[in-house]
Amino acid sequence: MDTEIKIPAALASECGGARKVTVHTGPEPDLAALLDALAADYPRLGRRLRDEAGQLRRYVNIFLDDEECRRVGGLTAPTTGRIVQILPSIAGG
Repeated sequence: MDTEIKIPAALASECGGARKVTVHTGPEPDLAALLDALAADYPRLGRRLRDEAGQLRRYVNIFLDDEECRRVGGLTAPTTGRIVQILPSIAGG
C-alpha cells in the first residue's frame, strides 16, 4: 500500500526538499511500519523523527487525519486511508 506523508518545511531538507513523499508499506500498516518505510527511503529524516529505541521524539507530532498520533494509539495506530502529516513542535514565549 502506498501512503503519502506531508513533510513540514523545517524537515524538507532531510528528504531532498520534498514537502510530500510517498512510501510503500504492507497491506494494513500501522504508524511504526509507515515510519520504518519512511526511514528506509530517507534515513536522515527517520533519525529526526524517532530515537535509538524507535520511539517518537517528544518534539515531533504526527497527525493522522486531525488527531495527534499519541491520542489514537501512537506507533500502533493504523494509517490505512488516513492523511499523515508530520509537524514539529513550536516553542516560544
